[in-house]
Amino acid sequence: MPRATAPIGLSLFLALLAGCGAVTGDRVVVSGAGPEELLKLRAGPGLGYSVIAGLPDGTSLTRRDCVTEVGQLWCEVSLAQAPGLSGYVSADYLSED
Repeated sequence: MPRATAPIGLSLFLALLAGCGAVTGDRVVVSGAGPEELLKLRAGPGLGYSVIAGLPDGTSLTRRDCVTEVGQLWCEVSLAQAPGLSGYVSADYLSED
């Protein structure tokens, strides 16, 4: 009987591991968007990409790679509280956590 449950247990463990959104990177926060504005989380590094979400000042993020597009530094980030939600933001609006 223990043999039959081992593959199920392993499958469950791998599914949980894949879904936990383990991301390595620096912790940063959205800063400077302003009290009435939201920082746009975009699908790619540039203004031509669609907006995924708006992030208010103080939002905790995990920063991954950054790239320069048309003279602007864009960083790939994910939300600290929801690692599955990721995209690109202008580095001008990020500060160290």
